[in-house]
Amino acid sequence: MRTLSLALRTSAICLLAICFANFNLSPELDAGDPPLAPTTKANPDWLLNPAPYRSQIQTVPPVDPLQSEAHRPTEIRLTNGLAERVWQISPQVATTSLKLLSTGEEYVRAVGPEARLTIDGQSFPIGGLTGQPVKNYLKREWLSQLKPLPGSYSFVSYQTGPIEERFAWKKRPEWMPRDLPWPPPGQHLVLQFAPPAIPPQIETGKVLFQERFGENSPAAKIDAGWKPTVSTRHPRTSFHNEGKAGELMALPDTCVYLEREWPAEGASVELTIDCGDDTNANSWGPGLAWKFPEGTISLVARPHSQQLEIYGFQGGEQLLGEFDRTQPISLRLSLQQNEVVCEAAQKGASFQSLARIPVTSHPQTLRIGKIGKHGDGKDYPTAQGEPCRNHLHEVTLRAKPAPSAQPVLADLPRVEMHYEIYDGLPLFSKWMVVHNTTSRPVVIDRFVSEELRLVEVESSVEDATLTERYNLHVESEYAFHAMDAAHACEAGVRIQTDPDYPTQVNYRKQTRCLLDASPLQGPGIHLPPGQRFTTYRVYELLLDSTDRERRGLAQRRMYRTLAPWVTENPLMFHKVQSDPASIREAITQCADTGFEMIIMSFGSGVNLENSNAAYRQKYRQLADEARQKGIALGGYTLTGSRSAGTPADNTQGAPAAFGVMPCLGSAWGRDYLQRVKDFLFDAGLSVLENDGPYPGDLCHATTHPHHHGLADSQWVQWEAQSDLYRWCRKQGIYVNQPDWYFLNGGNKTGMGYRETNWSLPRAEQEIIERQNIYDGTWTKTQSMGWMFVPLSQYHGGGAAATIEPLAEHLDHYEARLANLIGSGTQACYRGPRLYDTQATREVVCKWTRFFKDHREVLGGDLIHLRRANGRDWDGWMTVNPTGRERGLAFFYNPLETEVRQTIQLPVYYTGLATNARVTVEKETPRILPIQAGHQLPLELIIPPRSRTWVLLEEVN
Repeated sequence: MRTLSLALRTSAICLLAICFANFNLSPELDAGDPPLAPTTKANPDWLLNPAPYRSQIQTVPPVDPLQSEAHRPTEIRLTNGLAERVWQISPQVATTSLKLLSTGEEYVRAVGPEARLTIDGQSFPIGGLTGQPVKNYLKREWLSQLKPLPGSYSFVSYQTGPIEERFAWKKRPEWMPRDLPWPPPGQHLVLQFAPPAIPPQIETGKVLFQERFGENSPAAKIDAGWKPTVSTRHPRTSFHNEGKAGELMALPDTCVYLEREWPAEGASVELTIDCGDDTNANSWGPGLAWKFPEGTISLVARPHSQQLEIYGFQGGEQLLGEFDRTQPISLRLSLQQNEVVCEAAQKGASFQSLARIPVTSHPQTLRIGKIGKHGDGKDYPTAQGEPCRNHLHEVTLRAKPAPSAQPVLADLPRVEMHYEIYDGLPLFSKWMVVHNTTSRPVVIDRFVSEELRLVEVESSVEDATLTERYNLHVESEYAFHAMDAAHACEAGVRIQTDPDYPTQVNYRKQTRCLLDASPLQGPGIHLPPGQRFTTYRVYELLLDSTDRERRGLAQRRMYRTLAPWVTENPLMFHKVQSDPASIREAITQCADTGFEMIIMSFGSGVNLENSNAAYRQKYRQLADEARQKGIALGGYTLTGSRSAGTPADNTQGAPAAFGVMPCLGSAWGRDYLQRVKDFLFDAGLSVLENDGPYPGDLCHATTHPHHHGLADSQWVQWEAQSDLYRWCRKQGIYVNQPDWYFLNGGNKTGMGYRETNWSLPRAEQEIIERQNIYDGTWTKTQSMGWMFVPLSQYHGGGAAATIEPLAEHLDHYEARLANLIGSGTQACYRGPRLYDTQATREVVCKWTRFFKDHREVLGGDLIHLRRANGRDWDGWMTVNPTGRERGLAFFYNPLETEVRQTIQLPVYYTGLATNARVTVEKETPRILPIQAGHQLPLELIIPPRSRTWVLLEEVN
């Protein structure tokens, strides 16, 4: 990697060096329309031709490594012509723009830290700027006025280079429609951060004024510099009740306070109080306030709710923390780098930061005592009851602490922030690496690897429901317990409310506009000296349309780029036996018909946990025999919803997602994963079907050797499961898993179906199957989702639901093959055999040959034409705009009568612009013109209870 040192501020820090026309389609889809962004030959649609959009890292102004520090850049840009991310790097690093260049849409409305890291219970921002006047938008002229976040990790330098592979991948090109690069082409940026300098302690600042109320003042006198304000709502209201200076007597929710001019050199004020017998007051509680030219900032105790209230003149009150009203509490306001820091401490503990409020001026006066709502001197209009007491104990005003001659860096780990941008699509990734450069072990309690203040997608005064969708798809590797990204990725990334957005429209400040990438639990990792911890990666895909098809196409392109192994799509037979004779019969049938994979299915009897050498050798011989005929052999193992060897090795505490789950941080759990690896390796198997992978369960045990307790249990188990799949990718072992582990090496998950539906009558299964494929491929490629064909009885249903004997239901068997292969989708054909007669064999061979003849276009994107409803034709089209075969459309007819229609086929995503070479099944090819709106009119006859396919090719 190229390295440029961009040291900031001190030499000590330097040393550390994401179209369719009239088809009677769903109302939400109009896929015949051209893309929203205009395209030209020089600026083509990236979904059709991504080649021009190459990634680069730019500096503004451009940097020469030989130039002096005075010429360091002020911005870094990660861009590829489709999207860009921009960082301001002086006086500190912060993301100032995330933009989709094709539409001009800006995603960032406010600055903040690049990340957050909590180490040994103490939280630190990573980089970040503050001082933005309002958070609704970010004006460029504000950037020069922004200040570093206090106490944050400081930017040191950056490095650049090409993207490197996340882990090794042994490709299986025989199962792929076309070769894809690994690692994906693009650029990688690393920002280096050093620990924050230790700030001088506020308590060391020179004392400008101090008063201990009630001490040495028998005449109840207070310093002459105070100006009292006393409520007139009750005659006993006083700031020296019964002659005791600092004892406040007043009705609940009324005011009695002391005010004095604030010294010009003053930097902090600390007040110790107790609430006395005031148990009813809310906003009108004891505390302190600074009055500025532009308004008042107050920090007061609410005795009734036992919470602290902060009011800032830039917008609204905040209720933060809890306190014990029976004990004294200390409150502190301090000026730190153009911010007022509000803090509190109780029972001898250290001060805890509550809020930071930007300011542009100096305080004018200080108020202490029982202060009104918003720090003012107004009584609550309906205040009533009996007077009650609060007590002022001590107030101290200090000057700013003297700066250290040489900043001392905190003894904390070093941090790297990593970013990638990918060629040919508007996609970024981001992750954090923590290097423990200290001499002691540290605990990484929590991290936030991405914190983007997004331009809100909607504004509502009432409770914000987020009915609109962001033009942004965010996903992470930290995903489990779901068959779709939207649900699986909630474990690691969310769009939530932003408490630091006082000027939003929503009254309760509940607009979801803060992108937060952090685990819900932990990670709680114990990191020894000299080792490093790497967070999961977050992927941010910027979307250029609200059209459902186009958004899905972008997401599917993302998976092919980040996890190209998902395009491996072998024809797979689920064998319900595992004895050698049955497997050899399956090998023969697969080789005879063109199937490419045999999976010894659940219930087959295979045991991948068996450590017996002779047992493994038996399957080694079968795997070798299969391999010689071009067939991959593998088997099934159950991870979830089963017990470990002993109950103590299961997850402890709350019930597991599936009732019971071995803890993958226990000795048995790790041994189980290793036994599966060893079996696959020793037996030479090429397929792992892993049922119930780690679904995100927690474990409260403290005796399991591979995790410390609850805090790190989720992370450790996810990492163990992911490691199994990464290892499989390196070995070229295909992985079926019913959870979202694609970015960690998984090949396929369920397309999405209800298993009991395969017990319905056969004719209904055909239609529901097409619905499942149609619905499951909006955000998954066809190759990412398996379907299911129960050749033998499954979940009941009897003879009406079962295909066996195959020859007796050959029309249905062919319909299922045509449904699946016509969409490029593979199914678990589960049963004892693939064919039983020569006629059955010929049907299977017909469709496997069709799949292999058209594998490239069938492995392209699926364009949704019409969802199956049993009332009219339905269908889809697979497209490949850079291939020889540009499109392959299938039209299905569920009716007992033929369908004759002129269908306007939307061909935009085939890349064909003027003419197309059209073949309808085995008819003679014709050259047809493409009409306006990218429509190709086709006169089709679809036979009853059958299908028709149409091939589109480029005109030579």
